[in-house]
Amino acid sequence: MPDYTIAEGYLPGSLGAVASLHGSYYHEHWGFGLCFEAKVASELASFLERYDHDRDGFWTASMNGRVQGAITIDGSRAETEGAHLRWFIVSDALRGKGAGTQLMHTAMDFCRDRGYAKVHLWTFDGLDVARNLYEREGFKLVQEHAGDQWGVLVNEQKMECDLVVIG
Repeated sequence: MPDYTIAEGYLPGSLGAVASLHGSYYHEHWGFGLCFEAKVASELASFLERYDHDRDGFWTASMNGRVQGAITIDGSRAETEGAHLRWFIVSDALRGKGAGTQLMHTAMDFCRDRGYAKVHLWTFDGLDVARNLYEREGFKLVQEHAGDQWGVLVNEQKMECDLVVIG
């Protein structure tokens, strides 16, 4: 039995917690700074303000009452570009406990249930554990280029997963 819980939808404090998890992890491991954390916080806030339960998904993984992971599906452009998987993160406290896999399965099942034909995400070269998880879900690399939008030069990568819609 896992020692964490997965919850759907906004919880008080989850916006700040998800931004903090991103800011801390990506600063420690990749040297990202304020512009990255601010972008996560502002874009996630904008997403949550326009959140549509029928179209979008936001899940958090919590342990001992603290948000320790999250994943989001932005379905606002699902018809034209595919659903957008965003803000996927799992803290050190949850790594290796299956929370990342459970969050990913939850998000992808949501997309299938909504009949989305495709899901895409942006990542960058070097996030090998995440990339392995994406590939296990059926994501494939479709585009890559050097970029410094977060203040550090990385090889940005777009991955897509075509979903089989039966029926």
